Amino acid sequence: TECVSGCVCPQGLFDDGRGGCVEQKDCPCSHNNDWYSSGEKIKVDCNTCTCQKGTWKCTDNVCYGTCMIYGSGHYNTFDGKFYDFDGSCEYVATQDFCGDKNSSGSFSIITENVPCGTTGVTCSKAIKMFLGVMKALSNRSATPLSAILEVVPETVGLYLVIEASNGVMLIWDKKTTVFIKLSPDYKGKVCGLCGNFDDKANNDFTTRSGLQESNPLDFGNSWKQSPMCPDVTEEIKPCDLKPHRKSWAEKECSIIQSEVFKICHSKVNPLPFYEACVHDACSCDSGGDCECFCSAVAAYAQECIKAEACVFWRTPDICPIFCDYYN
Repeated sequence: TECVSGCVCPQGLFDDGRGGCVEQKDCPCSHNNDWYSSGEKIKVDCNTCTCQKGTWKCTDNVCYGTCMIYGSGHYNTFDGKFYDFDGSCEYVATQDFCGDKNSSGSFSIITENVPCGTTGVTCSKAIKMFLGVMKALSNRSATPLSAILEVVPETVGLYLVIEASNGVMLIWDKKTTVFIKLSPDYKGKVCGLCGNFDDKANNDFTTRSGLQESNPLDFGNSWKQSPMCPDVTEEIKPCDLKPHRKSWAEKECSIIQSEVFKICHSKVNPLPFYEACVHDACSCDSGGDCECFCSAVAAYAQECIKAEACVFWRTPDICPIFCDYYN
C-alpha cells in the first residue's frame, strides 16, 4: 500500500514520499535524492527515462563514453572512476589493442605529462593521437601502418575538437583539460589510464599486463611509454607542501559546494571535484593559479551539464569568458 516507505495510506492509495497519498498510477520516482512525478522524463547519458507507476522505464541506447583528464593529474575514466596520478612521462590514455602484443587496433591516444609546479604535480602538456590500422610491435608501443581514416578538426567555442570516422573524438581546451569520447563499438575493447569502458568502474585499474590493481600509482606506472621514466612512488599533497596557499585554495574552491551549484549536487557528487580543485589551487605556484582554479571548477560544471544540471557560475569576477570573441 505504499509507493515508498513511510506513512500507511487508506486502502487503495499509496504514500507518494512527499506526505501525501496517491493512486498507484500517480506514484512518483526517485533519482539522485529527488522525486519526479508520474510521466516526468529525465536524461541519463543518451537515454530517456520515464516515470511510470513509481518505477523508471528507460530506453536502452548504448551511449558514447567520455574520459576526462584535467588539471594536476586528475582522471575520470569512461566508467566514472575518479583518481589522481602524477606521473612525469608519456602514458597511454586509451587504445584499442590490449593484451596480446601481436593484436591489431585502430587508434592510440598518448598523454605527455610534465611537472606544472614546484610541488611535483604534473599536467597534461600534449596529446598524441594515432589513427589508422595499427600493429603492436612491443609490449609498450604501437606503429601506425596506414592512416586512412577521415579526420575533421574544428574549433567549437573554447575547445579544439578532432573527430575521426572510426568513432574516436578528442576535445581539448588548449590548456590542461582533455576529453576523449568513444563510440559504443569500443565497449570493453580499450585499455589505458582511461579504463576499459565496460560499464564497471571497479575493474578500471587494469594494468598493461592485465592484472587488477587497487593502487592508482601501480596502475598508472604500468601505462608509461618509456621504461626510462621513473615510477611514481607516493601521492603528492601540494597543500601540505604549501600550507600558506591552503586557506586561499579552500576559499576559492568552496564555490563547488556552494548554492551556486546546488542544482547539481544531487546529480554529481561535488566532493572529489572540490578536493581536486583545492589540490590544483595549492599546486599551481609557478603562475597561472587562477587558470588552474578555473579549469577545476569548469570540470565540475562540465559533469553537471552531462547530468542536465546547467549552472551559470562564471561572472565578470570569477573566471570570465568574453563570449563575443569566442562566438
